[in-house]
Formats: sequence, C-alpha cells, structure tokens
Amino acid sequence: MKNFRQQQHRPKKSSLVIGRQQVIKALQEGKQLERIYLQQTVHGPDIDQVKQLAAQHQVPINKVPVEKLNGFNITGHEGCVGVIAKVQYQDLQDVLSFIVEKGESPFLLILDGVTDIRNIGAIARTAYCCGVQAIIIPDKGVGALNEDAILTSAGALEKIAICRVNSLMKAVDTLHLNGIRVLASEMTAEQSIFDCDFKEPAAIIVGSEEKGIFPALMKIADVQFKIPMAGNFESLNVSVATGMILYEAMKQRMGG
Repeated sequence: MKNFRQQQHRPKKSSLVIGRQQVIKALQEGKQLERIYLQQTVHGPDIDQVKQLAAQHQVPINKVPVEKLNGFNITGHEGCVGVIAKVQYQDLQDVLSFIVEKGESPFLLILDGVTDIRNIGAIARTAYCCGVQAIIIPDKGVGALNEDAILTSAGALEKIAICRVNSLMKAVDTLHLNGIRVLASEMTAEQSIFDCDFKEPAAIIVGSEEKGIFPALMKIADVQFKIPMAGNFESLNVSVATGMILYEAMKQRMGG
C-alpha cells in the first residue's frame, strides 16, 4: 500500500503568500491563511510580527527546515511562506447566533486531535449529510484543510461552517453559555450512545484514535458515552465512529 503522505499535492503557487512582508500584509488585511511555514533558523522583528499577527488571527505556524520551503519550488521566500486557506473560517459565536436566528436547534461537532485529512474529509461529508451546522477545530494539532481534505469530503468542507479556535476549552465554555450540551465519545464510558439525548442543542466531541479526547476537555463535557461493540477490539476508526454517532443523533432529531 502506498503511503498517503506521498500522494498529497504540493500547494499551487497561486495559493502561496511568499516572503515576510507579504505574509504580514496578508494577515493585516484579514486574508485567511491555512497556516504559515517558518524556517527554523529565521528571526528578527519582522518574524516576531508574523508570529504576533498569526496568534491574533489564530493561524498555526509550522517551523520547518529550509528544504521544506524550497520544496514549494519558489524563490525569495525569506524563510516565510503562508498558504491561503481553501476553507473560509467563521467565528463560533457568529455561527451560533445565525443558527438560532434561523430557528434551528444547534447541532455541532468538535474534532480534538484528528490529524489524518482522509478522516477529516470523511467526517465532514457525513456531518453535512446528518445536519451538523458547524465543525469546530483547534488552530493546532489538526490536519490541514487543504485540497486533499476537500476532495475527500466531496466538497462538504466548503458547504459546512468551520470554526477554528485557539482553545477547545474556551469553545466549550462558549457553547455552554449558549445553552448547548456537550457530549464526548469515550470508549470506556459507562453510558451507551443509545441512552443519550441528542434532541436538545448539542455538540459532540470526538478525539483521535491514538490519544482520544484531551483529559481536561473530557472533564468539562456534560456527558460521556460509548459505542457498544459486540467484538472485543481496541477501537473504531474515528470517521466510522463519528458516522455512527451522527446517524444516531440524526435519527433522534428527526423523531425516529
């Protein structure tokens, strides 16, 4: 089997912001960037400004060797390259207000530590089909929502609201302030998914297959539930598990 990482497409030059001042200008003008690549050895006032603006706009920074930047087949990058976002990120509170104003009951999904873009794409596709209005992701520790992710999602990532936040803990606080219950998928939980109530405003947290949900995040969830399994196996694939959860939630919300 071929390694999927080797199949990822190199970003098109048209999607790159090349050079320190160009990246600073893009951030100051509010252009949405997926992430910024900084050469590991660069420093100086302009690099400090890039870092400050990136933090302000919740744009993740990857510190990489120069070979990574040279691999983009560009010149004059000065150790700094930004990638224009394929997905337009939205403010969480604005999305929640919009959902309520439309008269809908909030139904959201939180991804914690899901890094495989194939899983993210598959999850987004299922989420859109199940009526999820928004997906919440952290600005660090998540796979890039690039062309490959959009392709895997069959375009769902461009149709569903994506909220990128600098803290999932703070995002849960925002959800609670808006009267939304937060339910966390945990394979060792005592409560079964079939005993959960998804009819009320809800947000579901799913974590990576390797590490699960961050313990502090799990602690502030209102409910922990598990997906019962007939066989004794380590865990389900995260996109498959998420599909099971979302379809159970959709069944309840549709009155099934």
